[in-house]
Amino acid sequence: MWVGRRKIKEQTTEMKKAELVFVPTPAAGHCISAIEFAKRLIHTDDRFSVTILQMPSLLNPHSDIYNKSLLASETRLHLIDLPPIDHPPPHDLFLKSAEHYILLFIESYIPHVKDAITHLMSSRSSPDSVPLAGFVLDFFCLPMIDVANQLGLPSYLYLTSGAGFLGLMLSLPTRHSQIGTEFEDSDPDLELPSFVNPVPIRVLPEAVSNKHGGYAAFIKFAQRFKEAKAIIVNTFSELEPYAIESFADGQTPPVYTVGPVLDLGGQAHSGSDRVDRSKIMGWLDAQPESSVVFLCFGSIGAFDAAQVREIALGLERSGHRFLWALRLPGPDGKLGGSSDGTELSEILPEGFLDRIGERGMICGWAPQMEVLAHKAIGGFVSHCGWNSILESIWNSVPMATWPMYAEQQLNAFGLVKELGLAVELRLDYRQSGGEVVVAEEIDGAIRCVMEHDSMVRKKVKEMGEMSRRAVMEGGSSSNSLGRLIADIIPID
Repeated sequence: MWVGRRKIKEQTTEMKKAELVFVPTPAAGHCISAIEFAKRLIHTDDRFSVTILQMPSLLNPHSDIYNKSLLASETRLHLIDLPPIDHPPPHDLFLKSAEHYILLFIESYIPHVKDAITHLMSSRSSPDSVPLAGFVLDFFCLPMIDVANQLGLPSYLYLTSGAGFLGLMLSLPTRHSQIGTEFEDSDPDLELPSFVNPVPIRVLPEAVSNKHGGYAAFIKFAQRFKEAKAIIVNTFSELEPYAIESFADGQTPPVYTVGPVLDLGGQAHSGSDRVDRSKIMGWLDAQPESSVVFLCFGSIGAFDAAQVREIALGLERSGHRFLWALRLPGPDGKLGGSSDGTELSEILPEGFLDRIGERGMICGWAPQMEVLAHKAIGGFVSHCGWNSILESIWNSVPMATWPMYAEQQLNAFGLVKELGLAVELRLDYRQSGGEVVVAEEIDGAIRCVMEHDSMVRKKVKEMGEMSRRAVMEGGSSSNSLGRLIADIIPID
């Protein structure tokens, strides 16, 4: 789909080459997006090569975050596995504040990252070797700016969230210098330059109200944003025009919108043995066009038994066909355990599976991008992770919002209140809150999102077409990427 690359290649064949070092946060949504952006960069301009520094997964140190299929056949995309740290932060810190845990985890990797970069630089000491042109850092990895500064390299921030969230992060240091304490839910709505409407405190990331290190960690990340040479955002100007215009204030580093950056082929999960893909896609093939509502809540989005029963009752009441990627907490209480169906009869309402019959399918995991692209899908009940939002828009599938953690509540608020691209199920639901969304709410949201002639559906279809044009030659993101490339490797 990225068709604007030939022109750049033809113009730059004889120019100097450069290598970038990507340091993504070791979590699936961050890693896959970073890899896809690295691939887009090297496909767009032959001068670039990329080395990715891989840390072990934050949640499962034994998992392979980078699916090797994403790196296959990419001769200018390299991977370095960093060694494990001797003393990782205790897991109970993650339960109190994921952001505090991540900060400590990333900071502990600074020596390993510095060693890896120093080795790379020493191996490129000959006059004809490709020089390092800079770091591309995930926002959780911004502490690595210190390494880049010590080595005399520029740092670029690659933001896997949207421009609205960027506006929040840019505003936090100023508020912190004036107030210096966590947000409270009773605080007045927040005026943010990247949002038209005042933003309720309840839809801000839970970290900004966390008194167990989460707020302090978030501020530390936010304070580094303006130290980046440029900020690269996985969005496109047509999606968030108001937010993007707010960054032209003379105080923010240059902002380049390069999205949507997506794993269009679903390669990240192509080797997964967690699901019978053929069974899911075969079931969808047998359903009428736009008749199925898809429910999926991300890689760690899980519900307890009480909430699962309410979702089931809501689906049954709605009368719509459904594909439900159901994840349950594991036996140790940690999120993200995948249900294989053997325990569903103990959790779902009595007789539910018999009453539903072939009208619905429940699985533990689904190939989300492929599912959203299927003609049978008519709506998406989503946790509003940014990657999922972009995938849904790309495929012109309207969403019902059920945010759970991280910046998802802010994303949901933007989709519903700012952009009109989603139906509100909940905006301020929090995974840690223990609240239960009842069947009546779920039923109502499903009926709304599945309306065939709704204004939301029309807007999402229009935005989906814009998202595809944005990455074509002459599109907004194609042009923005060209400007970024000129920033990284200026023409002499």
